[in-house]
Amino acid sequence: MKAQGGKAIYGAAVGILMLEARFPRIPGDMGNATSWDFPVHYKIVRGASPDKVVRRNAEGLLPDFITAAQELVADGVDGITTNCGFLSVFQHDIAKAVGVPVATSSLMQTAMVNALLPPGKKAGILTISGSSLTPAHLIAAGVPLDTPIGSTEGGREFTRAILGNEPELDVAAAEADNVDAARQLVASNPDVGALVLECTNMGPYAPAIRVATGLPVFSILNFVTWFQTGLSPRVF
Repeated sequence: MKAQGGKAIYGAAVGILMLEARFPRIPGDMGNATSWDFPVHYKIVRGASPDKVVRRNAEGLLPDFITAAQELVADGVDGITTNCGFLSVFQHDIAKAVGVPVATSSLMQTAMVNALLPPGKKAGILTISGSSLTPAHLIAAGVPLDTPIGSTEGGREFTRAILGNEPELDVAAAEADNVDAARQLVASNPDVGALVLECTNMGPYAPAIRVATGLPVFSILNFVTWFQTGLSPRVF
């Protein structure tokens, strides 16, 4: 058997475009490498702060994300994802620029989750900033515009600490914000049969949300794990 070359890095099929942030990335957060059961390759997009990407619509950052994605592909990754669901608006442009599969946002799961559910049920979205999530973000990710949306905005800790890029995070309070927002979303929308977590920092709280609501919870972690299995199928 002969090994084939041509890449600078091997064994990491998924390349992750990271925001430039300092808030704690606990296990279960996409930016914590221990969250993955497989190797990933990170690249930070300098200047892409959480506030700028979420609240200011990533204005002026598309060229930087494209350059970083191209560098990841040149390094050897086989697919690209990002660590903010709001980057769905860059899906088409990044995919066009890199020539490999691209999965910018956890929101892209919504249509698939809807297909899994029984008649009369639909996916609901939990986001870090309901006031910033626009129809453009949803359309870019293929999300029906009548999808129920809940948010941790206005909570005690989660949105403030992440979008404020705080160096400390009260994990229990952040979990409570996520659980409370999920419960409110489900209580207000009895047709919600599953939850899609927009924010890639919500992964650690998926188990608690599942227990609190009794509904399936889909995060960036299961989405990228599915993505990985397509890029690098398991050998039997």
